[in-house]
Amino acid sequence: MTFDASNSVTLKIWDRSTLHHTLDSAVSDLSARHNTTTCRVAVTCSGPNTFTLSLRGEGQALASA
Repeated sequence: MTFDASNSVTLKIWDRSTLHHTLDSAVSDLSARHNTTTCRVAVTCSGPNTFTLSLRGEGQALASA
């Protein structure tokens, strides 16, 4: 796990069988660290087996994802 900034994290996940569990855990950790809901955490595929989780701004709604 690499921390790019205080409100984002990049993960390289090699084991596909743990993909969903790893992402769910990372979303929960990031939202807890920033005292916000998990709906404010955006997950994007940023490369092969690489995912970036970041906090959405206040104006970005879940429906715009």
